Amino acid sequence: MYGQERFANINQTLNRRIDQKKHLIAVHRGSWGGNIIQNTVESYTAAIKMGADMVESDVNASTDGVLYSFHDGHEPDVFGVSKNIKTMDSAEIESYHPLNAVSLRCSRRINRLTEILEFLPEGVLLNIDRAWDIYPQVLEVLDRYPQARFQVVLKAPLKAAAAFEALSAHPVKYMFMPICYSLADVDAALAYTDVNTVGAEIIAPTPQAELFDDGAIAYIHGKGLYCWVNAINLGDVGRDGLYGGLDDDVSVIRDPALGWGKLFDKRIDIIQTDWPALLHAYRAQRLRE
Repeated sequence: MYGQERFANINQTLNRRIDQKKHLIAVHRGSWGGNIIQNTVESYTAAIKMGADMVESDVNASTDGVLYSFHDGHEPDVFGVSKNIKTMDSAEIESYHPLNAVSLRCSRRINRLTEILEFLPEGVLLNIDRAWDIYPQVLEVLDRYPQARFQVVLKAPLKAAAAFEALSAHPVKYMFMPICYSLADVDAALAYTDVNTVGAEIIAPTPQAELFDDGAIAYIHGKGLYCWVNAINLGDVGRDGLYGGLDDDVSVIRDPALGWGKLFDKRIDIIQTDWPALLHAYRAQRLRE
């Protein structure tokens, strides 16, 4: 069981899914392409149909306090403008028709967080990223949706002290995952005993990094936390990615056994990917073996 015993009721969906599947598939901004836009209900629908157990939503606020499922910094890709979404009001944000996969305007619009929560199917988990500077607003919205406490996992880096404080003070103990680069980061996160920490996103840019070691993974499991690894690729020049080169590129282009398979062998509990259908098929193959 992951998480503190006193929060077992809130964590039951997460723990049940891990017990059933052994390794969960988290999908990076949903599955997008064509006229399906990242971080939208449509992208999450596609991801779930491809085998996702969890989908990721990057959340940011407009100047008038409306929360959107959108990764700031990608306005040129999605809206075709250079302004940051944090500097726009909701009327301006909702005036944009996003650019599709071939940079043509489509009829879709990005979604408010409330629309994502209204859509979220029972049993599917939602990871909320990029929102650590606006946790009071996010928590207020989550509180309107009783099922959110069983399905939402919030994520933040250790430097976001205000986020930890907001979670500590909040009466509803939503699941939480710190972004960790070392075992010291894991211990620092666990020092916030009133936060419902259920896992750790572990970053190991090279195989020599501390959190790439199997002993580090065992240590994290011993603390009652799951291990989440990003197999997604954010660049490939002079780097091994987010987890020692065990990534989507090697898994898709060469052999899944060389990437995802090694993550399974290392007892990684949740793998975030851009290729859920292929990872789902490989997981099913591994379970049959």
